[in-house]
Formats: sequence, C-alpha cells, structure tokens
Amino acid sequence: MNLRYLFLISILVTACVFSSCSRAEETTNSKDPKVLKAQCDRGDAKACLSLGAMYNEGTGVTQDSFQAVALYRKACDGGNAEGCSNLGWMYKNGTGVTQDFTQAVALYRKACDGGNAEGCVLLGFMYEDGKGVTQDFFQAAEFLRKACDGGYAGGCTSLGLMYANGTGVTQDSFQTVALYRKACDGGDAVGCYFLGVMYEGGEGVKQSNTDALNYYGKACDLKDEDGCENYARLKKER
Repeated sequence: MNLRYLFLISILVTACVFSSCSRAEETTNSKDPKVLKAQCDRGDAKACLSLGAMYNEGTGVTQDSFQAVALYRKACDGGNAEGCSNLGWMYKNGTGVTQDFTQAVALYRKACDGGNAEGCVLLGFMYEDGKGVTQDFFQAAEFLRKACDGGYAGGCTSLGLMYANGTGVTQDSFQTVALYRKACDGGDAVGCYFLGVMYEGGEGVKQSNTDALNYYGKACDLKDEDGCENYARLKKER
C-alpha cells in the first residue's frame, strides 16, 4: 500500500495592505496561465508555484516538466516552501531534471525547515529508504513526527507504522493507536483502515468488531479499497 501521498499545501500572502493583498490573492487563485505568468514574473512565488503545477499536470497548458521545474525553482527561491518540496519531488523522481537524491534531500529539508509538513514527510521517507542520505530510521521517525505535529495526517499514519513495527522507535501499540486515530481524525483513509485493524485484533485497544467496522467504514468512505473490503467482510461475519 502506498502511504506516500503528495498533497499541495496553500500559503497566505502577508505584509501588504488590503487592496494589494486582494489583487495578489485574485491572481494567485487564477487559472489563467497568462495572469499567473505575469504575477510570477513580478515576484509572486505562489503564482510561480501554481503555474508550475499547471505545467507539471498539463492543466490549461501543454504539459512540460522542464517548465514545471523552472517554475518550482523560482517559487522555492522566492521563499515558497511548497515550491521547494515540489522541486525536491521532481529531483527524486527524475522528472524534468536528472534524478538526484542528494538534491531532493536538500530541497525537502529546505521545505521542512520552512514549515512545509509535506517536505518533512518526504524527507522522512528519504531517511527511511537511505536515498540521498545514510539510512537512519531514528531520523526518519523524527521527521515524520514533525510532519504529524504540523498537521499532515499521512505523516501520523507513517509514524504509527514505525511504532507498530518498532522501527526507529520503541515498539508501542498504544502509541500506534493514538497516531492512527490522529491520522484518521485528520482525514487520512489509511490511518482509519489501520485503526480498524488494531480494533479488530485488539492491539493497543480493547478488541471491538463494532469499532473496527466503524473505522473500516470511514476508510471506505475516504476511498480506501482495503477499508471497503474489510468493511464488507466484517459486516458479513456479524
């Protein structure tokens, strides 16, 4: 199961008077690539990020990974932490640039240091896999914890898995449950699914098929196929 979700995190434009903030927000939220390009050229890092995402996905423009890289770089250089995270992803996967794990790590670290929880998660995965850095499960857990504390629900799920397996941390079923619960409450389908597994197996919580069914149902509602399958199975067994 792939836990490595990539979510785009919005940031606010600050330190401006109301009228100029309104104009910046209007252009940043625009789906017109010409408007975004003009705003990006004037130094709006968020506009560069938005335009980069359009080129990366081929939305409203011809798909162009090289353009996406250039725009993510401009966003990152302009202080947009999300731009750094996205640029790191491009380096990690070799999309629009030569694959470079070391550069990906540096960009994820810059994103994480800039308050981007997604960057912290991705940096944690690099430490977990030993790509661009020496494999270090303790460091992986620390960055996943930072992401979880920063509101990234998927980071809570991934940290919960580390506690479940005793990887980089002392194995702790109670902590695992707490983290899965936090992830599920934050809208992470996989966290809901694993919380259902914990309830069904009575690990870290009192065994309860009723609660297991509830969390499998939540996972299913959030489009998790395993959650749907387990919900149907457990419902049938009752």
